[in-house]
Amino acid sequence: MFKFFKRMKTVVESELNSALDKAEDPVKMLDQFMRDMEEDIREAESAVAKQIANEKMMLRKYEDAKKMVEKRDEQAIKAIEAGNDDLAKRALEDKKAHQQSADSLKESYDRAKQDSTSLRTKLDEMKAEYQEMKLKKDSLKARAESAKTRTKMNRTLSGIGSDESKQGFERMEEKVLKFEAEAETSEDLRQSNRSLDDEFEALEKNDVDDELAALKKKLGKE
Repeated sequence: MFKFFKRMKTVVESELNSALDKAEDPVKMLDQFMRDMEEDIREAESAVAKQIANEKMMLRKYEDAKKMVEKRDEQAIKAIEAGNDDLAKRALEDKKAHQQSADSLKESYDRAKQDSTSLRTKLDEMKAEYQEMKLKKDSLKARAESAKTRTKMNRTLSGIGSDESKQGFERMEEKVLKFEAEAETSEDLRQSNRSLDDEFEALEKNDVDDELAALKKKLGKE
């Protein structure tokens, strides 16, 4: 389990580099790698819990065997004091059997305790590595997002100065100049038409003045 986790850490880094080379989404892959690591840690925690339970069971059996050794020793003493050597002998024989069992259980318990300690240490290392990878993931995700933003911005900026955009801008400028020229021409035509109307109006005014002068002459009102 723990060797697998360490191998996986190497695989994560390798796969991430491969993902970047293939232009895959590193953010999604990082999240998946972290989920895989979390699953490995849960499995490791389960294994450690089972080993600790085994350690406790060995300790309980060892202590029970020691108690039986002490009990048979006390019983042998009582039998001797009662003058029953046969009963004392049987108690001592059973004491010897429990002592052998206790010695064997002590060895098993010591190994179980050692294994539990070792597994706890490796689990702590796994969790430390996970936290390290988590911090690295957050940093890599931020860098990936920043790179995406810069790429998008650079593409936008490069589009602004492209020949196609420049030509389109120039076409619009030409249209604006054309509209302005047409507006000036229509204004000139309007001014020209107004002057012509003014001339006819002035001419009509002159005719009225002449008619008025003639009328005054007729009436002797000059």
